[in-house]
Amino acid sequence: MGNGDVTTDVSPQDGGHGQPVQAPPELPLDFEAFYLGHQEFFHDFAEIHLGSRRVAEQVVHQVFLEILGGWYDLLQQGDLEQQTVAVLHRGVTRQLEGDGRPPAFLINGPIAQNLEAVRSQMEISSSTGGLYEAILELPARQFTVIVLRYLLGYKTKQIARYMGLDTRTVDYHGRKGKERLRIQLCLPAAPSKSKKAGQ
Repeated sequence: MGNGDVTTDVSPQDGGHGQPVQAPPELPLDFEAFYLGHQEFFHDFAEIHLGSRRVAEQVVHQVFLEILGGWYDLLQQGDLEQQTVAVLHRGVTRQLEGDGRPPAFLINGPIAQNLEAVRSQMEISSSTGGLYEAILELPARQFTVIVLRYLLGYKTKQIARYMGLDTRTVDYHGRKGKERLRIQLCLPAAPSKSKKAGQ
């Protein structure tokens, strides 16, 4: 589902007998708006894990078809953004498991190319191993915030919009994700500035 195309290709029947070509079904307008507003984020998220824009587009195409198939049910659940991010996460995970390999950002993605900068942003020592594996073990929301913020460089407001969360909730999951990484990597606690409410 690349380049704004959310329909399946329809080609004329062979033989050139002038038979009409079946038009693709009409998409719900709210789904079209959702697709246009989220396709870049979905492709970026998939590509950083899969290492190939082409494979990412194939996976995201299937993800959007799955979302379209359950669109009205998703709308009724009231947490559309969170549900659709979960569908995306499952689609990427299925592809990785099918390929039998770790996420591309472990091997050749931006995090590998800018290792020191990412570690510095997350205040994690460069001598610490296992950072990537620890990221993969985070709960879904913490994982998504860490990936979007530190691997893709998304701003808090963007993350909040894509995840359907308040910006304070995004920051909360970011803090909790970093805290969990510190525990998993056996790092000392960060110097405490001031206790924030809700921590």
